[in-house]
Amino acid sequence: MPFTIALSGLNAASSDLRVIGNNVANSSTTGYKSSRAEFADIFASSNLGVTANAIGNGVRVSSVTQQFSQGNISFTDNNLDLAISGQGFFRLNDNGTTAYTRAGAFGVDRDGFVVNSQNQKLTAFQADSNGNITGGLGDLQLSTGDLPPQASSSVSMSANLDSTQSAVTAPFNRTDPTTYNNSTSVTVYDSLGNPLLMTTYYQKQATPGNTWNQYAYLTEPDGTVDEMIPAGGASGDPVVMTFNNAGALSGVVPNTGSSTVADYSAVTLGTGAANLQVTNTLTNVTQFGSAFAVTALSQDGFSTGRLSGVDIGETGIVTARYTNGQSRTLAQVAMANFTNPTGLRQLGDTTWVEAFDSGAPLVSAPGSGSQGLLQSGALESSNVQITEQLVNMITAQRNFQANAQVISTADTITQTIINIR
Repeated sequence: MPFTIALSGLNAASSDLRVIGNNVANSSTTGYKSSRAEFADIFASSNLGVTANAIGNGVRVSSVTQQFSQGNISFTDNNLDLAISGQGFFRLNDNGTTAYTRAGAFGVDRDGFVVNSQNQKLTAFQADSNGNITGGLGDLQLSTGDLPPQASSSVSMSANLDSTQSAVTAPFNRTDPTTYNNSTSVTVYDSLGNPLLMTTYYQKQATPGNTWNQYAYLTEPDGTVDEMIPAGGASGDPVVMTFNNAGALSGVVPNTGSSTVADYSAVTLGTGAANLQVTNTLTNVTQFGSAFAVTALSQDGFSTGRLSGVDIGETGIVTARYTNGQSRTLAQVAMANFTNPTGLRQLGDTTWVEAFDSGAPLVSAPGSGSQGLLQSGALESSNVQITEQLVNMITAQRNFQANAQVISTADTITQTIINIR
């Protein structure tokens, strides 16, 4: 009967309009992927096959398929907002159930976990205490605690000592500038994070030639001055620096293992911290005929620091920045991809779960294999094209009208037959 065929057409057109309407409604939904209705004809058949003069029985919705094309990327002011450029999904922990999404609007809950608005936790490859990424998967958690201080153990210096300066014959006295040629200072830290001023003094010697004495002192926060005694030496002993006739450093005494690294005995501090033992790398110290100049001065300690910000790179590396100028790798965002993404089962809230048709997930780091790259401070917009949807809406509307006209025509014919006398 034409009524049945036309009714299936009405239902199909109505389903098409519902799919289009859902796309339009989600045109501003972050990470949303548009759908399309796919149709198949209904054909009468039997175990013996299809007769040569059989007529179809209408149409049905065979599938509603999502289109995983790339959406536009829009930028935000939140570093934890993440957009995927390319293939892949964010991996989420939903109270023990693994879910996947393209919507990267993340924040931090009260326990420091990175979550979305449904309180699903973002999964990441964890880092060890040294900041090395491991293969272990877990929820991404930002530590809001202070970064512990690190005591200084090494000071490195690049400088030039003026070879034209006169030798100093008077005994060294740090409070008397006439007993040394030059000095410089750098801030070092004890095991409690207290800043200490390490000052080194340089005194040129007359004999043997091209020789300088280095003296070092630590000034504590309360003003107490501690002498840094060369390893194996006594109070008042200097570190002896010897240069060759080309102005390059040829030796430092005392040293352990390296002829250009000065070793000092541990200094007992009054700050309550552990004894501080520092080596002084002088490899890049020269003695040329130009003015004294320090071109680089660094040390490896730092004070305690508070979390000041979080950065996420395009490969998903999560780095925490602290107020003491230090940074630490916390984790690496994990991504998942599927052989057949259209086979994923929708859960709503722009999330999917693994299904038989999708295949097993391939979990790896962003930028590896088929995985896309991440953009921090950005979100992927819906891939719905409004213009295309409006055109499809007109087509579906015309299909609905045409099928309704079939019913009207069939009704007229039926009425004519009924009226035959």
